[in-house]
Amino acid sequence: DDFGEKLKNYEVGLFYYAGHGLQVDGTNYLLPVDANLQSEKDVEYECIDAGRVLSKFEIAGTKTSIIILDACRNNPFVKSWSRGIKDKGLAYLEAPPGALVAYSTAPGSVALDGSGLNGLYTECLLQCLGDPELNLIQVFQKVRKMVRERSSGVQIPWESTSMEGDFYF
Repeated sequence: DDFGEKLKNYEVGLFYYAGHGLQVDGTNYLLPVDANLQSEKDVEYECIDAGRVLSKFEIAGTKTSIIILDACRNNPFVKSWSRGIKDKGLAYLEAPPGALVAYSTAPGSVALDGSGLNGLYTECLLQCLGDPELNLIQVFQKVRKMVRERSSGVQIPWESTSMEGDFYF
């Protein structure tokens, strides 16, 4: 909510999340580090609905909204829940006007951990963000190619966008 309030003062907003994410009944959830999930029913109350993040951009009226989700990983609780979650990774989120939603891997797939401090996707993203010659779309195209190559085709990043102009960092 604080993030949404701060967005109202800006034409460009960026939300970056790296951590565990899961989908329940087609809704994507981002897991806070202090989430206490004992069952699938706890997800709605303990986690952040990724759609809520998107709505903060829409309410704020940002002209350019960038949402980066490095969160398509295996559900860490699936073995402890009796029923388990059948859907892997995150579900597809449709980008509102002027937005780009970037995923570390394709919808329904699982992202790989990296060998260093960050996951493979974030490692590649950090290498590409500083290039002033690349617009936003080109950054993510380059990241996709790097991740696909480094994962031998196992992980392929994905974006949903409705951006109408070029944006450079």
